Amino acid sequence: MRPARTGDIRGIRSLIGPYAVEGILISKDAVDYYEAVQEFMVVERTDERGSTALVGCGALHIMWEDLGEVRTLATAPEAKGLGVGRMLVQALLERARGLGVSRVFCLTFEVEFFRRLGFEVMDNQDTVDPEVFSELLRSHDEGVAEFLDLARVKPNTLGNTRMIRDL
Repeated sequence: MRPARTGDIRGIRSLIGPYAVEGILISKDAVDYYEAVQEFMVVERTDERGSTALVGCGALHIMWEDLGEVRTLATAPEAKGLGVGRMLVQALLERARGLGVSRVFCLTFEVEFFRRLGFEVMDNQDTVDPEVFSELLRSHDEGVAEFLDLARVKPNTLGNTRMIRDL
């Protein structure tokens, strides 16, 4: 596992592609991934010939002083069940701690997976104070809108569950 590099973007998009077709992840333009490359961690596997291939990716997006989001978590089909996703989430949580973030959010269909990693389903109580809420409303990032549970993103969430973890 390592931080992503610009040369990994094609591989990241290949990992995400099948999940986007299924409606599990939202595909973005290549430029969006390049702009966010520093948010990503990747896991690569080396085969017996010495060739490497990405088998997992995930990103930590900072939303506010105390709040981050685990996003774009994807594992290659051949690596499912090998702990790649767990390893990525744990590394992203450590990165969040190192940045001073105290809460991490995710939007997921994999509720039990994230529950095992200490996340809890968010209730509809206020999760940020009103002043921060009004600042977050200025963000153009869809992940922020999803965190705030804004009506305009409801068609995009496809029934995902909002989860959060205190660090």
